[in-house]
Amino acid sequence: MRHPSFRTSRARTRPGRRLAGALAAMLALSVAGTTTVLTTPPPAAAAASASASNPPTPGSFTGYGFDQCLTPTQQAMNTWLRTSPFLAVGVYISGASRACRDQPNLTPTWVKKQLAKGWRLLPITLGPQASCQPRFPRYGNDPTINPAPGKHGLYGQARTMGRAEADSAVAAAKRLGIVPGSTLFYDLEGYDNTNTHCRESALAFLTGWTNRVRAQGYLSGVYSSASSGIVALDKARRTKQRAIVVPDQIWIARWDGIANTSTTYIPEDGWRPGGRLKQYRGGHDETWGGVRINIDSNYLDLGQGSVAARETHCGGVRVDFERYQALQAPTAGRVAPAAQVMALQCLLTEQGIYTGRLHGTYNTRLIKAVNQWQREAGQPVSRSWTHKNWMSLTAAGPRAVLKHGSAGTMVRRVQRALNAARPAAAIAVTGTFEATTTAAVKGYQKKVGLPQSGVVEGRTWRHLAKGVR
Repeated sequence: MRHPSFRTSRARTRPGRRLAGALAAMLALSVAGTTTVLTTPPPAAAAASASASNPPTPGSFTGYGFDQCLTPTQQAMNTWLRTSPFLAVGVYISGASRACRDQPNLTPTWVKKQLAKGWRLLPITLGPQASCQPRFPRYGNDPTINPAPGKHGLYGQARTMGRAEADSAVAAAKRLGIVPGSTLFYDLEGYDNTNTHCRESALAFLTGWTNRVRAQGYLSGVYSSASSGIVALDKARRTKQRAIVVPDQIWIARWDGIANTSTTYIPEDGWRPGGRLKQYRGGHDETWGGVRINIDSNYLDLGQGSVAARETHCGGVRVDFERYQALQAPTAGRVAPAAQVMALQCLLTEQGIYTGRLHGTYNTRLIKAVNQWQREAGQPVSRSWTHKNWMSLTAAGPRAVLKHGSAGTMVRRVQRALNAARPAAAIAVTGTFEATTTAAVKGYQKKVGLPQSGVVEGRTWRHLAKGVR
């Protein structure tokens, strides 16, 4: 058993051994006087390799996100992961009308690293805009959506443009390692909804976009102003306009300062559950960990939301409590609660320390295991099991940065450790990091003298694992 605070060193290969291995490989590749030359794989193969283990994004998630013109550096992303409330980020992957056409930081490696660290990516395309949008074309050579009704009034040219833009977006997504199953968002800036040809051609364009994106295995998303594109799409949904296909997800631009996915512009039934996000605050500077970025703020509620998979321990032993009690050997008139003793036996069994039966009795064999854990955790050794001991045990295991929107086993461990640290917290151990858990983390951080970020990063993990309370 390796305690979570222990570190292991990685064996290093000596330079001579590396050279010998390389020479051996070259000899093995030499056949009949011909040496096979190992070359760099073509870009398509490299992209396929980079995306091999990437999950679809943003997937199921409930929490905060931000978007900005220029993709942040890796250093900025690392800092904001540790210090900010955000766990989703919008990035402009394609489109001739993007304000930031050049994206030097946006590479397959960047995408892979963010996904591996737990970020949810929102891939955005900003191409042709509505014909009545006064700010476009932005550069003079970027087209706007063709407003001509065409044959049968179906705005065929606009549909064709939407399909072409979808093809470009899918190609860009694949190059970056953004895999099918991900949502690709089209950014349709606000326009005059009273202009019939402008509105209908925009809807036809988005229909072409949605059909083509779906045909290639991706989900379709549309970002637009609540008062223009979103209202128009919702009307098409409610009236079941046969010529219009609505997207899988909508990204509502409504700067009302309220971090939810609602707006008075459309009813609550559309794209629910799991099909909405809202940009609730427009461009502004935020600084986290000393890194300042100009962002828009968003709240997401997508897919099934942030939900943790079900867990079982020791064949069904309960290990989750809103209040963990100090335990000790039975004395006259006092017996440790069997359910919590059994939880202790189970958790110590999972750590490879306790090997007895799970019977709920605080006996000599259990005390021996308790003492071993206390020694390994660097805590005072005694016959009793304290709240600090509970904290170190429940926090034990792999660690990652956790915040609002995180879900899974590590969140459960944090929730258990917080309940052990502050019995008054009484957090329901659900495995989902939501507002109650955020508040409890901030309360704990305040009590132990850490910055009150609500984010469980390295220092907070270490305090929990040491039993600081």
